[in-house]
Amino acid sequence: MYEPTHEQVRAMMKTLKAEKPIAGNSIQITGGEPMLRDDITDIIRIMKEEGVDHVQMNTNGIKLALSPETMRQVRNAGVSNLYLSFDGVTPRTNPKNHWEVPYALESARKCGTTVVFVPTVIKSINDHELGPIIRYAQKHLDVVHAVNFQPVSLTGRMGKKEREKYRITIPDCIERIQEQTNGEISMDDWFPVPSCMPLTNVIEAFSKKPKYELSIHFACGAGTYVFEDTQTRKLIPLTSFVDLKGVLEYFEEKAEEIRSGANRYWTMLQVIRKLNQFVDRNKQPHGLDLAKMFSSILLKRNFDSVGSWHVRSLFLGMMHFQDKYNEDLERLQRCDIHYLTPDLRIIPFCAFNVIPEWYRDRIQKKFSIPVEEWEKAHGQTLEAGLYRGIMRRGKPEAQMGCAMSEMHKAAAESMANDDHKAVELRNGMAGA
Repeated sequence: MYEPTHEQVRAMMKTLKAEKPIAGNSIQITGGEPMLRDDITDIIRIMKEEGVDHVQMNTNGIKLALSPETMRQVRNAGVSNLYLSFDGVTPRTNPKNHWEVPYALESARKCGTTVVFVPTVIKSINDHELGPIIRYAQKHLDVVHAVNFQPVSLTGRMGKKEREKYRITIPDCIERIQEQTNGEISMDDWFPVPSCMPLTNVIEAFSKKPKYELSIHFACGAGTYVFEDTQTRKLIPLTSFVDLKGVLEYFEEKAEEIRSGANRYWTMLQVIRKLNQFVDRNKQPHGLDLAKMFSSILLKRNFDSVGSWHVRSLFLGMMHFQDKYNEDLERLQRCDIHYLTPDLRIIPFCAFNVIPEWYRDRIQKKFSIPVEEWEKAHGQTLEAGLYRGIMRRGKPEAQMGCAMSEMHKAAAESMANDDHKAVELRNGMAGA
């Protein structure tokens, strides 16, 4: 059992905050399933005490679905949002937590916790449901603010035939999304992650403080923003009503002017005044003032201003983690997602996982304890804590020992809609 102690977690957070030239301020708690720890709220509080601004919980959401009170406790302890595993819209593609997701979303909604859907995409398994996943997120846009697709990383030994069967790339996923959204989100709407650097540069030049530069390798990830039109309910990509290339070039130009000695306040005023010129108001979604949002981000330069942007938009991202068959040292050297370890090292994600013999296995072996020792210390067996899918066998309220509530009604209605879609999908597959 690999469960870092409170002292180790605090030391790891101090290491994060000691990073230079910019102290780390964002952490994701992952596992295994981190919600299996009884002391998870204590872990979160330690992170907040050490100055971490943004705490994200990577979870299957099952425990949070079973216990809304646990969701409230996690939120109050300091979790900013959930990184929720969500591999498809049907039980076949998402057997892990298909029935529990609606309950988890309702708990998050009531507690004011936002959600990022995280589908692991595997060719021939669930790549036909990328569009439906986005539609499901749109249906819950008040609480789901992002979908971050992760093309599968093929770890372990695998023959060429298996690799060809399951391997899917970022361009593959983008192409499928265009097909499955009937062109609402096209292949041309996506940008590699480093495209946002001009925005970072102009904010850094204006504030005279170093900021994160997401200068990762272009092949690591891609993203786009889509907005729901309040009248048509269609998803409108940012690129369809904003001259994004023009905006980024303008930001870079103004950042250089400030660095060359121009008055930064006057230059920023020029930037804010000109933002409207890059927005086609005739194509802008109803009820949206993008230039105003941009201005708020530039002037305030904090998480709150960025948060208001996410309330109206859905971020769609791709992050393709490497494996032993496509390891690229240049990508590793420019990594922007890392692991903190109890021996106070910071290790690139794709090195930590891709070569487990060097990192993950050694570290977990060094800092873990035998299962028997863990069971004795906790007075319970691992088997006793195994989730047995109580929401999947009849009425969950009877088995959970609680009365039917509005949350259950909403979740049941959502699941019924999903079941109807699943039947349609199965019928379509049978017809094909």
